[in-house]
Amino acid sequence: MIKSITVTNHLNESIKLELGFPERSGFLIQEISGLGPVKADINVSELSSVDGSIYNSARMSSRNIVFNLALLESPMIEDARQKSYKYFPVKKRIRLLIETTNRTAEIFGYVESNEPIIFSRQETTQISIVCPNPYFYSAGPKGKQITFFSGFEKVFSFPFSNEALSDKLLIIGNIIKNQIQTVLYDGDSEIGFNIEIHSVGTAEHVRIYNVDTLENMKIDTDKLIALTGQPIIIGDSIFISTIKGDKSIQLLREGVYYNIINCLDRDVTWMFLRKGDNMFAFDAEEGGGNLYFRIINQVIYQGI
Repeated sequence: MIKSITVTNHLNESIKLELGFPERSGFLIQEISGLGPVKADINVSELSSVDGSIYNSARMSSRNIVFNLALLESPMIEDARQKSYKYFPVKKRIRLLIETTNRTAEIFGYVESNEPIIFSRQETTQISIVCPNPYFYSAGPKGKQITFFSGFEKVFSFPFSNEALSDKLLIIGNIIKNQIQTVLYDGDSEIGFNIEIHSVGTAEHVRIYNVDTLENMKIDTDKLIALTGQPIIIGDSIFISTIKGDKSIQLLREGVYYNIINCLDRDVTWMFLRKGDNMFAFDAEEGGGNLYFRIINQVIYQGI
């Protein structure tokens, strides 16, 4: 069941539309369309001598979410109508955060229209939002999944208890040293992810690969030396994004970011997560034990 929808406009101003308490926002949600899976475009080729057709490809179209809202007096009906212009500005990009019983998801879109019906006994408005990316992404406190391979995992949190004064019961963090780890992904479609590498020493020619598919990415430190004058050194952090439309690789060294996408090996594969178990590993020709490594990903859904 959908509990609430939080709308954030282009100025980062938010309003929460609670389905059970519409008087708090001044908007009563009568209907929302476009929250289910988007229709796919299936491309086929017809053959003159064969019955039926041959499948070529498929793609999902953009998503169109339409709100039908009744405007409540808060204190005047005009206030609610003008509030809708503020949080649903035409042409502007907005964020929708949808909370349901078992998931919290977000999606970004552009307001196509905001059409109030003013001269009626019950004033309403219809708002159309076009979302170029049709998928919903996991959000909220558990929206990002972090898989530690090696490094320091924080486990201390409040509230806490310490039943003994002599025994060491409180654990601040765990030191993990794994070069192979499984990422469990339960989304509705394949998704890219972020890789974070932190170096506590020198390392050369770092390789990240999928154990099952043998897809791999390799950072050529010879190219890195040509670019920055040094290989991977103590204090370096490397951030890799394999997310479609946002692919990048950056080096953070002494407070300065370097674009090191040209330091990737020629046969690089931009890996992604498939539904189920995804086993990844990393190594280095030298200094592999000096690297802290983790993968961060969201989960995408076809519908709410």
